[in-house]
Amino acid sequence: MKSSGIYFFIALLWTVAVSCGKPMENPDPLVVTQDTFRYETSKLVMGADLSYVNAIEENGGTFYDSLGKKTDPFVFLHDKGANLVRVRLWHNPSWQNNLYGSIKYSHLADVTKTIKRAKDAGMSVLLDLHYSDNWADPAKQETPKAWLNLNLQTLKDSIYNYTTKVLNHLKSQNLTPEYIQIGNENNGGMCHPVGKITGNNYSNFGQLLASGISAVRNFSSNSTIKPKIILHVAQLQNSDWWANGVTSQAGITDFDILGLSHYFLWSTVSKNTDITKTISDLTTKYKKKVMIVETAYPWTSQSADGYNNIISGQNAVDGYPVTKEGQLKYMTDLTQAMISGGGVGMIYWEPCWISSNLKDQWNTGSSWENNTFFDFTGKPLPVIKYMKHRYTF
Repeated sequence: MKSSGIYFFIALLWTVAVSCGKPMENPDPLVVTQDTFRYETSKLVMGADLSYVNAIEENGGTFYDSLGKKTDPFVFLHDKGANLVRVRLWHNPSWQNNLYGSIKYSHLADVTKTIKRAKDAGMSVLLDLHYSDNWADPAKQETPKAWLNLNLQTLKDSIYNYTTKVLNHLKSQNLTPEYIQIGNENNGGMCHPVGKITGNNYSNFGQLLASGISAVRNFSSNSTIKPKIILHVAQLQNSDWWANGVTSQAGITDFDILGLSHYFLWSTVSKNTDITKTISDLTTKYKKKVMIVETAYPWTSQSADGYNNIISGQNAVDGYPVTKEGQLKYMTDLTQAMISGGGVGMIYWEPCWISSNLKDQWNTGSSWENNTFFDFTGKPLPVIKYMKHRYTF
C-alpha cells in the first residue's frame, strides 16, 4: 500500500469514528430517528377521535408533516404512536340536509369509511354509538326520530336490532371494531324521555343499556373480534355516583371498561394526584378497567377563523400554560396520572379538527382548532410526542 493511501485510510477511519460517536442531526424535530416504538392496546390504549377528518378533508382542510409534506392524518398519527381511532355514529342525522343537501357525515357510510382508514393504517377502533340523530351529551340525549313515541319494550328491541345491524354490516366489510361504546356521556341516561335517569331511578336506562350490551355479546359469539364494551360518563367528579347507579340501581355489570370524559374546563378534579386517586378508587370499587375516552388541552388562545372556540384558554390549569409546550406537558402528565391510578387508555377528542370550510349547526370553520395536534397551517405540534413517551407502569 502506498503512503498516500495509508494516510487516506487513516483519515477515513477517523471520520467514521467521529461520526459514530456523534448523533446525526435530525432535520425533523418531531421525528425520533428509527423510533418504531408504539404501545400495544393491551398495554395502553393511545387513541384519537377522528370522527371529523373525512368532513374536514372534503371541505378544504389539509394536513402536513413537519417538513411540509401533505400527509394522511390516520397514517401520520399511527406513525407517531396512536394505536386506536374512536369514531361516533349518529342514527339518522337528517338535519345535515339543510347544511349539505344530503346526509354526509357521522352516518353509517361515513363511519365505515373512517373505520377502514383506521384499520388500513394499522389501528384498532372504538365505535361510539350515540343512539341519537345528533350530539348526545350530559345536556341532551334525544331519542332518534325513527324511535320517537315507542314504549320501553319496543325501544329496547330497536336498540338491540340497530346495534346488531351495525355490527353485522361492519363485519361484512372486515371492519369489526375492537371496542364499542353503548351511548355517549350518559350522565342523565339515554333516549329521553323513556331512558332518562330520574333521581335514583335507573331502571329504564338500565334496560336500554342491557339491550345494547346483549346485542354486542350475542354478536361476539360468532365473531373472531369480540368488541370490548365501554360505558361512558362525563367528568371524573360524576364517575362514582353514576357508576354506582348503573351497577347497583340498574344492575348493569356486564361491561368491560368505564369510560370517562375529562375536560379541565368543566372538571372539579384537576390535580394530577386527585385524578390518580379517582381512577384508582373506581378500578378498585367496581372491578372494571378505566379509560379516559375524551380529553383535550389548548396550545393557544388564538383563533384561526371567525368561529368562537369552545375552550378559549383563559382558564388554564396551574402549571400548564396555554402554549405548545404547555399542551405537551399537560397531556404527558395527565397520561401518567391516569396510568398511576391503573387506567388503561387515553383518547384525545378531535385532534384533527383544524379550520376548514366545514359547516356545522352553528358556524363555519372550527371551534376546536386551538386544541388540535396541528397548527393553523396544518403542521404538527409537539404535543404528539406524548403518545410515544415512556411512561411508568
